[in-house]
Amino acid sequence: MNKPRIALLIGIICISIFPILIKLQLTSGLISAFYRMAIALGLLLPYVLLTKKMIIPKSKPLFISIFCGILFASDVAVWNVAIQKSSATQATLLTNLAPVWVGIISFFFLKNKPTTNFWIGTVVALFGMITLVGFDFFIKMNFDLAFSLAILSGVLYAIYILVSKNVLSKVDIYSFMTISLFASTLFLGAICLIADEPFLGFSSNAWLVLFIQGAICQLAAWLLISYATQNMRATRVSLSLLSQGVIATFLAWLFIDEKITLQMIIGGVILLSGIGITFYENKNS
Repeated sequence: MNKPRIALLIGIICISIFPILIKLQLTSGLISAFYRMAIALGLLLPYVLLTKKMIIPKSKPLFISIFCGILFASDVAVWNVAIQKSSATQATLLTNLAPVWVGIISFFFLKNKPTTNFWIGTVVALFGMITLVGFDFFIKMNFDLAFSLAILSGVLYAIYILVSKNVLSKVDIYSFMTISLFASTLFLGAICLIADEPFLGFSSNAWLVLFIQGAICQLAAWLLISYATQNMRATRVSLSLLSQGVIATFLAWLFIDEKITLQMIIGGVILLSGIGITFYENKNS
């Protein structure tokens, strides 16, 4: 396994911790998203300034990096609202349709078209996710505003992956992360002000959870995933991110005693097999 794939795996493990922390419900979803970005920025900014790793790119890459930050922040905000208006399961499932949107956008608008293995792997992985969640869930799914918001979240996620893939060929990872986090923090801060969210008054446990979200789920995770995105196909990265559902399920069983059924195990194996199919051909890419 080469370095980008190792980085992607560790990054996925880091973001898989996030749903466990959110389930604790120590703060609201929007303020949690704001501090996730703000704390990550607060940790990264002194490092890039002291080590002089921060390089302001030319105007076009700078604008695209800022746009990526707003895209990512929008995705998080829309996803949180979708959860509040429906369920975490529905919102997470629909958001994780992002690989499909990445494939469709790449097919119609980009030169680097998805391979046959990507489409086969996507179908298998999505079937595995459906099995993991449970077929009965789809019978009860409501096609309402929350459904539309969750779909929008997946589209935003897909656009972010593709746009960041493009800009990371022109901007180094540390500069890109600093700029995009700065944009995300300002954007989410404005949303929280409009929504009249409290910025202070949390318990010590809540602040600890917020710090872990910023340091591990955002900063460490997305430095690693950005490195993987820079060196791998965007379609493979997006599909691999589906595995966070499997890892999150295992962590929920390990730390908060959520049950794992045989159906969930089978679904997880199918999902991971689908991801594996996309890596079967052209292994040096």
